[in-house]
Amino acid sequence: AATRKKRGEEINGKDYYFLSVEEFKNGKKEEKFIEWEEVYEGKYYGTLKSEIERIWQQGKHVIFDVDVQGGINLKEYFGDTALAIFVKVPSLELLKERLCGRNTESSESLQQRIAKAEAELQYESSFDITLVNDDLQYTLKQAQNFYEQFASRGKLKISR
Repeated sequence: AATRKKRGEEINGKDYYFLSVEEFKNGKKEEKFIEWEEVYEGKYYGTLKSEIERIWQQGKHVIFDVDVQGGINLKEYFGDTALAIFVKVPSLELLKERLCGRNTESSESLQQRIAKAEAELQYESSFDITLVNDDLQYTLKQAQNFYEQFASRGKLKISR
């Protein structure tokens, strides 16, 4: 769930549940989130417990796409039953290029996102593994391989 505005062709209930700040805060009070963060000032993101339950009832695994603090919170909650992957861009300069190419960021939000990404790098060691997203197709294959190893063995063997 997120309190930000939809981007492009995002669909409510598919890409995110787009909530008002008031709806989000009510959800927090009612403990509807397994994790949540105010990622940027006034911009809340969180994972609804109901979505996890819905996916599990279908016999599927849940893959989270969250910020670093959300990932740390989820890893603490689920422990060794979860695989935490830190996905990073090869450089902050490339991140800036990618964000500029999307044409969705103001110069202020661009600076906030770059600063946040730089700060989040210090938490890389809190994750089970790191993937550097320099080639999307290769990175996706790596992620799939790590997931399959983890799901089939219950844990991942990584040489660091």
